[in-house]
Amino acid sequence: MLSKALLRLGAGAARHPWRVIAAWLIAATLAVLAAVAFGGRTADSMTAPGLDSGRAAELIERAGSGQEGMTAQVVVTPLDDGATFLDDDGARTALTRLRAEVKRLPHVLGASDPAGALDAGGDTAVRGGLVSVDGRIAVVRVQYPDQSRLSAEDLDALVELGDRLRAELPLRIEMGGSLFYAFSDPDGGASELIGLLAAAAILFLAFGSLVAAALPIGMAVFGLTVGVATMTVLAGVTEVPTFAPVLGSMVGLGVGIDYALFVLARHREYLARGLDPHEAAGRAVATAGRPVVFAGGTVVVSILGMAVANVPFMTVGGLAVSIVVLTMVLASVTLLPAFLGAAGPRLARAGRIGRIGRALRAGRSGRLGRRRDPVAGAAPAAGWRRWIGHVSRHPVPYAVGAAGLLLTATLPVLGLRVGLPDDGSLPHSRTERRAYDLVAEGFGPGTNGPLVIAADPAGDPGVVDRLVATVTADPGIASVAPARIDRATGVATLVVFPTTSPQDKATADTLSRLRTEVLPAAIGHGPARAHVGGAAASLSDVGQRTSERLPVFVAAVLAMSFLLLMLVFRSILVPLKAVLLNLLSIGAAYGVMVAVFQWGWGGALIGLEATVPIVSFIPMFLFAILFGLSMDYEVFLLSRVREEYVRTGDNGMAIVEGVAGTARIITSAALIMVAVFLSFAVTEDPSTKMFGLGLATAILIDATVVRMVLVPATMTLLGRANWWLPGWLDRLLPRGPVSTDAEPTGEAPRPRLVDR
Repeated sequence: MLSKALLRLGAGAARHPWRVIAAWLIAATLAVLAAVAFGGRTADSMTAPGLDSGRAAELIERAGSGQEGMTAQVVVTPLDDGATFLDDDGARTALTRLRAEVKRLPHVLGASDPAGALDAGGDTAVRGGLVSVDGRIAVVRVQYPDQSRLSAEDLDALVELGDRLRAELPLRIEMGGSLFYAFSDPDGGASELIGLLAAAAILFLAFGSLVAAALPIGMAVFGLTVGVATMTVLAGVTEVPTFAPVLGSMVGLGVGIDYALFVLARHREYLARGLDPHEAAGRAVATAGRPVVFAGGTVVVSILGMAVANVPFMTVGGLAVSIVVLTMVLASVTLLPAFLGAAGPRLARAGRIGRIGRALRAGRSGRLGRRRDPVAGAAPAAGWRRWIGHVSRHPVPYAVGAAGLLLTATLPVLGLRVGLPDDGSLPHSRTERRAYDLVAEGFGPGTNGPLVIAADPAGDPGVVDRLVATVTADPGIASVAPARIDRATGVATLVVFPTTSPQDKATADTLSRLRTEVLPAAIGHGPARAHVGGAAASLSDVGQRTSERLPVFVAAVLAMSFLLLMLVFRSILVPLKAVLLNLLSIGAAYGVMVAVFQWGWGGALIGLEATVPIVSFIPMFLFAILFGLSMDYEVFLLSRVREEYVRTGDNGMAIVEGVAGTARIITSAALIMVAVFLSFAVTEDPSTKMFGLGLATAILIDATVVRMVLVPATMTLLGRANWWLPGWLDRLLPRGPVSTDAEPTGEAPRPRLVDR
């Protein structure tokens, strides 16, 4: 039985704390050394098999047109406001030198020559998209090989060159392109520190003890070090997306501190009952450790379930985040009890500083002697008991009101639009954003997201001319660069510039129209074929695929969660209610994201400078993570309710005592998670902002409206039916390691409500 195994594991770690701590130190050291020796850099390759953009990439690669690799663009304008590249010889000379320096960089296959195009004729330069009509803005497009032959060192070399030339040339130099997107380091280091500090403050106020507050932080730091280092080693074997370390740190800190909080709270409760610290640690791991193992496993399985989308970078990103979560679960049942054993009986008393912390929680020191809170290891606070009792006496209005509130918050989801924020959504402090603005100003917004049409004429000589004519005539296309035809294969490539920006909905409509109407009309019924590729098309295709697979993924996660909860609580209605309430909280989080990022409501509060679509892969990632995290609170709370019901047989008393007994722990844990996630919501990257705000909103709603209102209200309405299980199903279900029928104390459980 899992509880017995956890009891032995926790008690053994508490009796031999320094051995366990030394083992974790060795593991962390080895993981870091392996990351340094064998680790790789994260990189983004947002493609998926079977997509039209993928077929276009295959044709482009076969033709060897140079469009199949990574690109960067160096955007320049004279520092002198009155100068232009058309009439200023000094600016043109500087532009020529800049291009020559860029061409000498490692792995650069070629660089466009705006100065040479100007010498050949101004009209040609403008048509080629190299110099703006007014001559103020020029673009040097840099071509690299495919991503597998590049590394972050190539980006570093380009950035260092730009920094040097800014001091030497009379030019304003900005840079952007897919090279930056693939190899830019994700932000998040400062956010991790802010999250840790906020978590430490909340833990101190919750426990009233510096020692007790430090233990979850120490465990989380250990776990995060091992998990992220292992993720870095994985990046040396396969391509790990750049968002994985940030998301792994975010989720790892949140769940690690949460899991430690659950175990530590139970440990102090057992200490308050007079148990020996070693036995208390074992009992704490055996009881609170069960929900931790179950919840952590649910998070991992949910995240790994994203493989159904058949998008490789999402699958690998999910695997990387799962490694961090698994490390936190392992640390919670081994390293944390070792810390508890090393701390000994000191955790049973708060000390002078602890009394100050409890005074802050209580509001005035005179209340301290009257009632101790459950986090400190005593009976549930009377305030929570009164609140849960009040909700239980008025279940209908509270259930209807809370559900109505969450459904209202979910309504914006009807306007959800997936896409990918481009460089125009970055803050002006980033060179990519400034380059984006210069290109849009000089050449039009669509120049920042060109489409690449690859066509195989298959012996039809008129296909290319028809393609150019029909594509140019489309109202969503601003211009078409001259076609490039590979003599060996006959494959033609056309670079097409839409009239709208990459993240604009009109660009997605143009892409769809090209594929369904324009290209078929140009090709006809012959053997020729044409596909639309490029970064903008690839990202759009990935977004469409994840949207199509999301319902299947959601259904699979819901079914899995229902079955697991049914095994845990031996009930039909409890898991059904849990699934529905979790859907409500996640839906409300989605609604808040749409309101903030698409509608701009309160965006300035998190540093959002422009409205953006929801990143295509984030809804699926958020659902996987949030559904797993919500299981933390679900299992922790319902385990206590179930224990009370088994002990007393009184459903009403079990609800009040179980929910009130976990209320302060759950709200403290939720505050920690919200603080950690919100610290990431203020980073520069819009995708990180979405992860941070979405996770923080869902956890806040789940721990307050759902756990403290909807759960007691609905469980009161259901009454003894909460624990109903048909007899035939009870006999079929295995009684495995997830049983919650009794604490590992030898106390016999009371009979369950089962139809025979």
